[in-house]
Amino acid sequence: MQKLTNKEEEIMQILWKLKKAFVKEVLAEITEDQPHYNTLSTIIRNLEEKGFVSHHAFGNTHQYFPIVKMEDYRKRFMSTAIDNYFNSSYKNLVSFFAEEDKISAEELREILAIIENKK
Repeated sequence: MQKLTNKEEEIMQILWKLKKAFVKEVLAEITEDQPHYNTLSTIIRNLEEKGFVSHHAFGNTHQYFPIVKMEDYRKRFMSTAIDNYFNSSYKNLVSFFAEEDKISAEELREILAIIENKK
């Protein structure tokens, strides 16, 4: 599975949310830095070439839908990020967020409860 560009990830987030959409419907969901219709159409076709999206044809127009599940992409993306930036250590990941004040002690207790309840 290829890594997507930031714009491709943004488009995939929209397609995962909408489940299926025409280019104009995707365009309507983009609130900042809205690309030109043709640019967006090219991005979506690139996603199709990469195997993330497929389409149903309705005459000259296409309705696109994701064929890669968000959960599958998230697992791959997170695994790569943890490997590359945290030396494959979830402890380093959690420590990073704690040091950056992005996670509270209460949230850590909730995580511990989840882990302990899985056993």
